[in-house]
Formats: sequence, structure tokens, C-alpha cells
Amino acid sequence: MVMKRVIAWPLAEAMKAQQLTKTEMAARMHTSRAVVNRLLNGEDTSVTLATLAKASLALGRSLKIELA
Repeated sequence: MVMKRVIAWPLAEAMKAQQLTKTEMAARMHTSRAVVNRLLNGEDTSVTLATLAKASLALGRSLKIELA
């Protein structure tokens, strides 16, 4: 799904910029590595808003959701 890739890609890039592994990201999010894998998988659409909020907080970024 294209929309999920639009979400997963910037997260992966932010992790790369901060040199964060999936394990380190999971620790920052207080979750499992499996959740981070689902979050970064552009094909997996089972991500919740709570998970996205945790990820953005872990990366020091803001989360903006918009209907257009």
C-alpha cells in the first residue's frame, strides 16, 4: 500500500540519520522489535496511531496527520 510506504520511509530515514538500530528504536518506544519491523514494513497496514505517536516521540519528531 502506497500510503503506508509514505509513513514507513521517513521513519526509516530518521532512524538512519540518528544511526538507530531497530532494537534501539524498540527500546526507545518501550515496545518489541517485531512492532518496529511492522512499522517499517511498507506492506503491513496494521500500525496504530498510538504506535506512530510512540515512534515520532522516540525520534524527537512531531506527528502530523491530515485529511486532505
